[in-house]
Amino acid sequence: MKNIYTSVDIGSDTIKIVVCELHKNRLNLLAASSVKSQGIKNGAITDVGKASVALREAISEVETMLGVKIKKVIASVPNFLAEYIYAEGVVDIKNEDNIITGDDIIRCLHTAVKTKIGVNSELVTVIPIDFSIDDNQLIKDPKGIAGSKLSSRMILVTTPKKNIYSVVGMIESIGIAVEDISLNSIGDIYAFKTAETESQLGVIINIGADTTTVSLYNKNIIVKSSIIGYGGNDVDNDIAYMYKITKDQALKIKERFALAHKLYASVNDFYEVATKNNEVISINQFEVSEIVMSRLEEILTFATKEINNLTNKKIQYIIITGGMSNIAHFQYIVDDVFGKNATIGNIKVVGVRDNKYSSAIGNIVYFIDKLKLREKQYSMFSKEDVEELSSTKKSLINISNDSMLGKVFGYFWSE
Repeated sequence: MKNIYTSVDIGSDTIKIVVCELHKNRLNLLAASSVKSQGIKNGAITDVGKASVALREAISEVETMLGVKIKKVIASVPNFLAEYIYAEGVVDIKNEDNIITGDDIIRCLHTAVKTKIGVNSELVTVIPIDFSIDDNQLIKDPKGIAGSKLSSRMILVTTPKKNIYSVVGMIESIGIAVEDISLNSIGDIYAFKTAETESQLGVIINIGADTTTVSLYNKNIIVKSSIIGYGGNDVDNDIAYMYKITKDQALKIKERFALAHKLYASVNDFYEVATKNNEVISINQFEVSEIVMSRLEEILTFATKEINNLTNKKIQYIIITGGMSNIAHFQYIVDDVFGKNATIGNIKVVGVRDNKYSSAIGNIVYFIDKLKLREKQYSMFSKEDVEELSSTKKSLINISNDSMLGKVFGYFWSE
């Protein structure tokens, strides 16, 4: 059985769908789709009908690429009011030879959940910090080791019930089963983590359309997050207001013409556009880049304040992701605000211009990581689906670059 997984990221600007296959311990992306969102504001579903239409369109695009139906997905749920609760669990090892199995790990993690979840909250996931056997040394994976007692320290990630039910309910209403849920903040660290971050305290800043999420990680485990009420849409609004053009026009100018920093913007390059009053104007690249730079500087400065609110300890890395980080010369504004301590995330398979996929890809990596620790095998595609997929595989090569067939993500989740 081939192990294939689908991840859904329902954002304010776009709905992203990613389909991946795990092959020889390496994650291959088979298809991806990004469709303009409707009925979603600040990451929350405000109009289920409109949001469902956009979701169906995104799913349909991926199904056309693959030639098979999407039946099961991993879904991201909003970060709003998420809590990260430290907990401990312990169980006795009852099997005959006292060898710890994946089932023992599951039992150990479950023991800590029962009394920790609030009435209006729902568990999103449990992230183990480490395990100990018979109160001895701390280890990451205790499977296959003999012992009479297994203990674990862990982080319980919870969110208000409405955050989960709104997303899960909408996805299931179009006939797709939600097999697992996660937060984009968890997906981001699994998309970008390295051997170095395994021992470090760091931050990922995800600049979305309506909001920017600042998440704090200790040894690749999320411990806190905060949301800023500014994002890429504010840049669009600034451009639209200054030149009296539509927001759609402003978006095109931002993506195709403006730079994130005015340092290398040209005073001799112009972009012609018609205003709302049907007056044709020429927009100077230097001037529009100043507008973009000003807003980005504000967003990143707010992010700096949030980092200081999240921790008073020294941060060892800062990674910036999200669709807004794709704009040309973004690294220059990052250097201005953070110095050389911050970098732009790089999703290798889809390129630096597609950081909007980081959360969706990372949530698949996280899902696989959970399966491995718990000693489970699982695929979201049946044997029949895989056979149908294989029969149409050759035709996928000619589909647009977003299909990403056969390109390798390059993340060894077993490391």
